[in-house]
Amino acid sequence: MNNWSLSFEPLLSWPLLAAVLVPLTLLALAGLWMHRRGALLRLAALAALAAALLNPVLLDEERDPLQSVVALVVDRSQSQSIGEREQQTDAALAGMKERLARFGQFDVRVVETGRGDAAAGDRTETRLFSALQNAFRDVPNSRIAGAVMITDGQVHDVPATAPDFNAPLHALITGHQGEKDRRIRFEKAPRFGLVGKPLDMTYRIIATGGQTGPVDVRIAVNGEDMGTQQALIGQETPLNIIVPNAGRNIVELSIPAEEDELTDTNNRAIALVDGIRENLRVLLVSGEPHAGERTWRNLLKSDASVDLVHFTILRPPEKQDATPIHELSLIAFPTRELFVEKINEFDLIIFDRYQHRDVLPILYYDYIAEYVENGGALLIAAGPEYAGYSTIANTPLMSALPGMPTGEVIDKAFYPRLTDLGQRHPVTRGLEGSQAEPPRWGRWFRTVRIENPQGEVVMKGADEQPLLLLDRKGEGRVGMLLSDQGWLWARGYEGGGPHVQLYRRLAHWLMKEPELEEERLTADGRGMVLDIRRQTMSDDPGPAEVTMPSGKTVEVRLAKSGSGIFTGSLETDEIGLYQVANGDLSTLAHVGPVNAPEFTDVVSTADRLKPVAEAVGGSVRRLSGSDPGGINLPSVVPVRPSGEAAGGDWIGLRNTQDSVLKSVSSVPLFGGFLGLGLLLLALGAMWYREGR
Repeated sequence: MNNWSLSFEPLLSWPLLAAVLVPLTLLALAGLWMHRRGALLRLAALAALAAALLNPVLLDEERDPLQSVVALVVDRSQSQSIGEREQQTDAALAGMKERLARFGQFDVRVVETGRGDAAAGDRTETRLFSALQNAFRDVPNSRIAGAVMITDGQVHDVPATAPDFNAPLHALITGHQGEKDRRIRFEKAPRFGLVGKPLDMTYRIIATGGQTGPVDVRIAVNGEDMGTQQALIGQETPLNIIVPNAGRNIVELSIPAEEDELTDTNNRAIALVDGIRENLRVLLVSGEPHAGERTWRNLLKSDASVDLVHFTILRPPEKQDATPIHELSLIAFPTRELFVEKINEFDLIIFDRYQHRDVLPILYYDYIAEYVENGGALLIAAGPEYAGYSTIANTPLMSALPGMPTGEVIDKAFYPRLTDLGQRHPVTRGLEGSQAEPPRWGRWFRTVRIENPQGEVVMKGADEQPLLLLDRKGEGRVGMLLSDQGWLWARGYEGGGPHVQLYRRLAHWLMKEPELEEERLTADGRGMVLDIRRQTMSDDPGPAEVTMPSGKTVEVRLAKSGSGIFTGSLETDEIGLYQVANGDLSTLAHVGPVNAPEFTDVVSTADRLKPVAEAVGGSVRRLSGSDPGGINLPSVVPVRPSGEAAGGDWIGLRNTQDSVLKSVSSVPLFGGFLGLGLLLLALGAMWYREGR
């Protein structure tokens, strides 16, 4: 393309030219005004002189026009997989590429968005305008021809004002007019709740087409069916649940799918509630003052989740004398209140070097055994008393104890060591210093010998004798530490040891802390990745079976990642609730954003994009045609920047005026012999006229 233009390349600077030409021009005009003889010739000679000094040049520019940039933004979010939308999108994309390819002046940039990053979990919203902005990031506004979006209209980043480019925006809407759908969502869903306490929540059912009436809502907590209740469409409905467990709990609401409903994906709503335990109540009974008593007390008092009640027997019955009760500074041991009336209020009872000395009536030991059988927790921190004549093993508590004493106390230095089971058990697994041989902690010097140990021996002492036993009795749990030397670790003897870690884990295992269960299966969503963790005492738990939200079942191999720990992961593209099973255990996990906006409203619509498109001269139209599966795709017409950009069956894209300069050739108009001849002719004519 050639462009001609006129340019001036003066022989003198502009101020000097003005100083020469302005006085001469004034003189010539004055002579013309006074009708002097030869005034016209003098004016012509002056014009020839000025033209020679200004040196006019005719420029010939060769330019190549630049292409106008068209952004073709394709919505690939999950809502686009509903019904025929994906087929409509593919057909529209192919058709638009074919139509735009006919025009060489258009540079077409196809941007597909909405698939997201599986690891980052970027599937929360459909953000087409962010993709459009990235497509035009390196393009000046003068080169933007326009944009075409292929979407269902459910776009979550629609700007409040028109885009900052002066070009038409067109939207081609997938789906069909009058689609039918209803959904359920939580209106009030507290993030935290107390375990075992009621939690108030609310939800609402929303339906298209002005539907009304009652709907049955199924309620499930952690996959367990809690029944159904009726809710009216459009009304906020209260929901009351009991938080069952500490840690994460999944509350799920679901409604049945209707006939001809668009999708049942949003017929389910999820709320994640973290269960928080009220402070655990612990009763610590010390049989007598001793060096390790304060270790237990300080540890339990420092645990913010524990309320401790501690009694030390300072005045056993055999030490009774004639001192009046009101003169004693001691507090009477409230045996009936603790072991009859309020025994079930305690989460753990600890007998620390306690022996039967008639402080507790013999019947009360039976109450303690029954307390354990019904779900309570008992810890025996044994000393020499456990092997003596007054041992509590000779009471009705016998049925709850995991080991009976032989009457022998082994007084020998030893390193407490983990057994093979202890290496895998969550109470003792990974104790600091346990990996070395001998362990990197101090020695103990006393062990109570027992026979016929029950439950799991997780630590051993002198002569390979059991040191720490963990056992289940009915619904409850019992722990037995067969040495009173743990205080040596607390005092730092020979470098000390992990007494805080051991004692705290032991107490919380007895109180059924979920993280310390020997057999535990947990799963969690990390973006669009499902992470599975299996805690087990076995050598190989086998693969985990995962049921996806769509009902598809896959197996995930679990690899060993530590003693008693097996993990696995699954990358997925489905948002929703996953059920994971391994052996007799199962759990639930939610992958992806909870109640993502992508599924909040899935009915295709033109209303969201219409105001923005019309603000820049564009249009919004549906693709669905009269024929089943067919689409009505508009024609593409290049238009002037100021022209109309949409019609009944066509869309317009702007042509740019930008170009690239390739070469320039110049032709001086008053140069060479031609310029010299004209100048001499003008001056000669003036001289001739003046000479007459």
